This record gives sequence, C-alpha cells and structure tokens, in this order.
Amino acid sequence: MILICDSSALIALAICDKLDLLEKLFHKVAIPKAVFYEVTNSNKPEAEKLKLFLKDKICDIDLKSYILSDFTLQIGELEVMALYKNLNADRLLIDDKKAKKVAIANGIKVIGSLGVLLSAKKINLINEIKTSIEMIKSSNIFIDDKTIKIVLELAGEI
Repeated sequence: MILICDSSALIALAICDKLDLLEKLFHKVAIPKAVFYEVTNSNKPEAEKLKLFLKDKICDIDLKSYILSDFTLQIGELEVMALYKNLNADRLLIDDKKAKKVAIANGIKVIGSLGVLLSAKKINLINEIKTSIEMIKSSNIFIDDKTIKIVLELAGEI
C-alpha cells in the first residue's frame, strides 16, 4: 500500500515518536517537496527527526497537470493530493479538516494521525494510544476532544 503524507499529520506522529508506524502499515511512504520543506523548516517541531525520516521519500509533482476542486489550500496540500493521484496511492495522511474535505471530494481516501495510531493498535504494533494522543494534544497541534474520545473508545482505552 502507498501512503502520501501531509505536514501536520507527520509532525503529530513525530511529536509522539511514532513515525515508524507509517513504514510498518504501508509498503511505500512518499511526500512532495513542498511538504518536506514545510516540516523540515528549522522553526517547526521535530524538524530534524522529520528530515532524517523523510530524506528518501521525496517525489516531484507538477501541479499543472491536475485539476482539484479547491484552490484555497496551501501548496503542500495541493501537492499531496496531486501526488496521491499520480502514484495511484492507497491513502493520504492528512489532519487538516478543510483539506481532508477537499481530498474526499476529489475521490481521495484519507487517514489522519489518530487513524494511524488506531490502526497500529488494532494489529498489535503498539499497546496503547492514549499517551501518544496526550503528547500530540500537549503540543500546538489541535485535535478536538470529540475526535479524541471517539478514537479512544474505538481503541478500548476509555
């Protein structure tokens, strides 16, 4: 399975030290250049960790050959959707709600950072997800309480 990754979800997984789950759940992980530059910017949390993890996962994509239904997104979000289509990927890792809606409207199958944690727990790659979610929530990444509650219920942790 091929996974294309957007920045905020990558940062979330780096914060809780779970980037390795991506390679355990998917046989190929790829990102466009815009996402690499965004997450490895020195003022971003976990920039060095992400640079090491992503250095051999960067793909070029030309947006001119893709028409997506919303152009109010950031360049990285547009590039991940175009790369998804170009590589005929299986999932797009994305946390931003607006971008996720646009992706779904364009026929893209999405998964969020919490979905990765939940999937990993369901196949016993990790024992629990609550600690990871707390680490993400304590950073500057917003995850609404309703979503957290649903995911923890699905994981059998509340």
